[in-house]
Amino acid sequence: MPASYAYLGPEGTFTEVALRTLPEAATRELIPYVSVQSALDAVRAGEAEAAFVPIENSVEGGITTTLDELVAGAPLMIYREVLLSITFALLVRPGTKLSDIKTVSAHPAAQPQVRNWLKKHLPDAHWESAASNADAARLVQEGQYDAAFAGEFAAARYGLEALETGIHDAENAQTRFVLVGRPARPAAPTGADKTSVVLWQRDDHPGGLRDLLGEFATRGINLMLLQSRPTGAGIGNYCFCIDAEGHISDRRVAEALMGLKRICLQVRYLGSYPRADMKPGDVQPPRLGTSDEEFVAAADWVARCQDGRF
Repeated sequence: MPASYAYLGPEGTFTEVALRTLPEAATRELIPYVSVQSALDAVRAGEAEAAFVPIENSVEGGITTTLDELVAGAPLMIYREVLLSITFALLVRPGTKLSDIKTVSAHPAAQPQVRNWLKKHLPDAHWESAASNADAARLVQEGQYDAAFAGEFAAARYGLEALETGIHDAENAQTRFVLVGRPARPAAPTGADKTSVVLWQRDDHPGGLRDLLGEFATRGINLMLLQSRPTGAGIGNYCFCIDAEGHISDRRVAEALMGLKRICLQVRYLGSYPRADMKPGDVQPPRLGTSDEEFVAAADWVARCQDGRF
């Protein structure tokens, strides 16, 4: 397999900056792709070892393009995640003044993060979406738009200047990125892990979502992402993308997944991988009755009862 990572390009995206924080990125060829879909398809086709793409931001939640690509098509698996603090700069061609700006561009996920700033400072500017923030900068360089919201670091790459910096509507905004490859054995647990799955209900009924969430709740598993996505089968038909604490090798997580497999029409496992927001020593111990040791002890007790040794 080629020693390369695909990522949402072009050069100068926040995705590239986040990718370069991974130590292994220094030993791979980093290849920009024009969209999340094309980056993930490169992995499916064997053209890249893995793809690095945004999956969630702290302002708008899940990045629907990425979630939908992981839900559909040949299965892929998440191996790593990275958190990156996000602030935007308003990039323009040299000499452009704020009063000259009639059109602005950025990735759609950027708009909710700069909406209030845009309303205050450029209320009449027309928004145009781009494939990425860096691609918006490229389009400004080519003269298609007057300004782009992108990382300040992209200015030099595209011969632009930062007219404004530090733009963000929400303090401490972050975007979560994931390294995605083809399915394989998950890495060993670290003690601070996350497991991602997609769930399809068997049928639509009152309390259906509660039944799914109950498999986690009864085992003391906290959820960090719950987002519904349409299946394409008609209005009201949804699947659920879930990030849960823990690793598939944890007894409580494995039992929850077995329970979900029994009651769901389909379960797609997206991987168990180290959390970027916590180290092993920071994770709270499992709730009473949900540790691996307690699961083992309970199973042993049942076995002894079956043998008449209680």
